[in-house]
Amino acid sequence: MPSLKDVQLKIVGVKKTKQITKAMNMVASAKLRSAQGRIERFRPYADKFYGMLGDLAGRADGDAHPLLAVREEIKTSAIVLVTSDRGLCGSFNGNLIKAALRLAAAKKAEGKEVKFYCVGKKGRDAIRKMESYEIVMQKVGELNNFDFTLANEVGMDVIRAYLAGGLDEVTLVYGEFVSMAKQEPIVLPILPIAKDAAEEETAPAAASSEYIYEPGVEGLLAELLPRFIKVQLYRGMLDTSASEHAARMSAMDNATKACDDMVGALTLVFNKTRQAAITTELMDIVGGAEALKG
Repeated sequence: MPSLKDVQLKIVGVKKTKQITKAMNMVASAKLRSAQGRIERFRPYADKFYGMLGDLAGRADGDAHPLLAVREEIKTSAIVLVTSDRGLCGSFNGNLIKAALRLAAAKKAEGKEVKFYCVGKKGRDAIRKMESYEIVMQKVGELNNFDFTLANEVGMDVIRAYLAGGLDEVTLVYGEFVSMAKQEPIVLPILPIAKDAAEEETAPAAASSEYIYEPGVEGLLAELLPRFIKVQLYRGMLDTSASEHAARMSAMDNATKACDDMVGALTLVFNKTRQAAITTELMDIVGGAEALKG
């Protein structure tokens, strides 16, 4: 049985850990409110943008823009993996990395070369350990405070590589913020832009709206299709940011409850140990008294 001092030290250590997890829960809660507000404000714009682009792409021919053209042979596939920069958020990053690696393995089994664009330290570190995949771009330490500039940088690099023939298809992997208790890994193909996919994104919204385009469909496609890629990347980053804070808040809440359970168990052990020590001392006293009487 452990000594009283050892049990006391363990109780103190667990209580300090509880203070840390509780503080991290409060910080994650504050950051989540901000991130959730950003994604909720951006989603109506993104949905309307998808609806307009679906209508625009439906009026254009497949060869109206290189980003709409589907290549006959796909040799190189790129995966844009968006994860968090910090851990302590449960299985959130692990689920995203597993989804990306499953996709990469499937692409590799088809004979395609797989390249990664990593946004977030956790995803970068995981892919770096896989020597069979090349990391073309890595953005680390920027998701804590970012704006559309980050999506623009990643989007421009991806678009340039695609137009130059270095990439034949691009897929985005991110964590969608569904609710406080649910964050889902999403695998979303973004290049080439399939017209039917763009139309299906917001079919009800597109059906209720009629657009007049000036100066022409081709000119607008040249401007809007690259922005469409960047909007998808930015939405994925916003969703991942909100999902990260929600997952960390949940993980720290569970850790705080686990600390309470450990303190209760250790307190029980402490009481039993103290009772055993008192009983031993009483037996020594009684034994000494009996020896004196003899």
